Amino acid sequence: MPESPSLDELRVLAHPVRLRILSLLTGVAMSAAEAARELGETQANVSYHLRRLHEAGMLDVAEEVRIRGGLAKRYRHDPESGARFASANPREEQLLLAAMTEELKRRSEFRVRGEQGSMTDAEMWVDSETWKKALEHARELSRLLHTAARPPRTRGTIPVSATVSLFEMTRS
Repeated sequence: MPESPSLDELRVLAHPVRLRILSLLTGVAMSAAEAARELGETQANVSYHLRRLHEAGMLDVAEEVRIRGGLAKRYRHDPESGARFASANPREEQLLLAAMTEELKRRSEFRVRGEQGSMTDAEMWVDSETWKKALEHARELSRLLHTAARPPRTRGTIPVSATVSLFEMTRS
């Protein structure tokens, strides 16, 4: 069973720029300068967020490269590293959900209108077997997309958004 995250680790995830960095670095390893150009952020800002994500165990150093006499680290995100955040402290989990909500709002501004997609929102009661199947399908969807992720603007690829949040609720 994955180790439970600290409150500081959860706060690391609850930042919109960090969520964008994690998404970006699923498809390719990048340095702070490369990620900053792609995200339209300053290199200093991205470098700070990369360090925080690395300290929290969300990024791996994929390689170190010499650039103009200096040494630049290229980071990569392993989507499986987030498994320990699944049973987070409820108060801190709210920070993460709020950041995910804001990121979804930002991405929706870039939605290609008229193109096929899928949206669903539901609060319902289902049997436990259906719930287990739904969770496994969601995990499989996540694996499929993360495995297929490529560097931005790779020939033959399209930018997509995927946000999935499934959870069992308390009985009311």
